[in-house]
Amino acid sequence: MIYLDYSATTPVAEEVIETYAKVCREFIGNPNSMHRLGVEAKKLIDASTEQIASILGVKKDEIIYTSGASEANNLAVKGVAQKYQNRGRHIITTELEHSSIIAPVQYLQRHGFEVDFVKLDENGLVDLDNLRELIREDTILVSIASVNSEVGVHQDLKKISEVVRKNPKVIFHSDVTQSIGKEVVDFSCVDLASMSCQKFFGMKGVGCLIKKENITVEPIIHGGKSTTVFRSGTPATPLIASFAKALRLAYENFDEKTRKVTEIHDYLLDGLKDLPVMINSNCHCLPNMVNISFKNIKPETMQHALEEYDIFVSTQTACSTGDYSKAVYAVTRDKDRAGHSIRVSLSYKTTKEEIDKFVEVFGKLLESLNIRGE
Repeated sequence: MIYLDYSATTPVAEEVIETYAKVCREFIGNPNSMHRLGVEAKKLIDASTEQIASILGVKKDEIIYTSGASEANNLAVKGVAQKYQNRGRHIITTELEHSSIIAPVQYLQRHGFEVDFVKLDENGLVDLDNLRELIREDTILVSIASVNSEVGVHQDLKKISEVVRKNPKVIFHSDVTQSIGKEVVDFSCVDLASMSCQKFFGMKGVGCLIKKENITVEPIIHGGKSTTVFRSGTPATPLIASFAKALRLAYENFDEKTRKVTEIHDYLLDGLKDLPVMINSNCHCLPNMVNISFKNIKPETMQHALEEYDIFVSTQTACSTGDYSKAVYAVTRDKDRAGHSIRVSLSYKTTKEEIDKFVEVFGKLLESLNIRGE
């Protein structure tokens, strides 16, 4: 099997599975319980939270555990809107956001909020002048992902933050899901940040929202004691402990992993240069993903054709809807390219042999599917 869909989800590291299983077996108590088993479970959660906070460079009380990035994004967007609607009902975001940002802002639009989409330049980067123009007295939230999940466009959070913070009433949220484990994120630039453990070889079903101490949000899940007042529900001790383990592993030998990914990325581009394709990812994108367009072939057809060779890639992101990639269109302004693209996503585990096989099979399929008119 050749797995080239790491941006959708990653296989769980064996060490993470071992941690999860060990905690399931040995820490059976509800961490909200007052007896010894509950106290032991709570101590483990507290220790895990301390580890996560130390690695990310945030305070432990700023971590709100969620079921993943989608819940964290909803909590950030809806939670800010409901808490600060007395200040204003204006939100700014981009066309490059994940559907778990777009859907909540559309929901808020139906409930009287106004949403503006900041302009992007020819590389997909936020137009800072336009962002400056869009911010108003009634703007309460700016939500811009650090890295787009389909093309890989990498935004400069520091520069965006400098613009946003000229109005101290505006809260800056970033979905950093595609950044964690791939780059070092400076959380001092943001007020809120969302992430999911499944993107860095951890378990599915756990993520978090980083919420700075001076910010508050209205919970979207109520009832039941938890690790924070901002998200109810029995804390998932095994998932939280495995989150800490996955994050710790992700940042081990970080520079070497980054070097490997960059090398594989360049090797892939070199292999694609003689094929009749267009590369939508550019020099402002993280090397972990390469978005590719081709003519006349439906992306789903190509995806399933590659699957026949045990090669796995994505068309749009796994959570996307619609008949073309909104992210590719935002960068290229070409609906044909946006409607005929796949995403190849890499990790430090990807080998040159896997890339060679992918390029060989992909080239053959481009020719045969074009002849068949698919």
